[in-house]
Amino acid sequence: MEQIGDRILYIRKELGLSQEAFGSKIGIKKSSMSSIEKNKSNPSEQTIKFICKEFNVNYSWLVKGTGDIFVETDDALLQALKEEYNLEDMHLKLIKEFLKLSDQEKDVFLKYITNVFLKEEQ
Repeated sequence: MEQIGDRILYIRKELGLSQEAFGSKIGIKKSSMSSIEKNKSNPSEQTIKFICKEFNVNYSWLVKGTGDIFVETDDALLQALKEEYNLEDMHLKLIKEFLKLSDQEKDVFLKYITNVFLKEEQ
């Protein structure tokens, strides 16, 4: 897959979408999709960014062919954790809120948890 059109075609096929369905998600017509996939025209920078955002595609892979094809989102990673460790929704909410804390707030929280719940392990 040397050219960007080849990579876009690959993504579309991987997702099982028609040219029309794929194009409608990123705001371009079926005829434009066909032209891009045949490497007759190059997608605009805006179209490239729409593809990356809409389908979680790695920008470097799409433009240069380097790196992983898809980028895992935070939600996808959390969903994988939920399934692997049989977590409840509240567990995920706690994890999400912890991740939003500043480094200093995380340190304070961890010191509190250690002092209250892990006294004998110190």
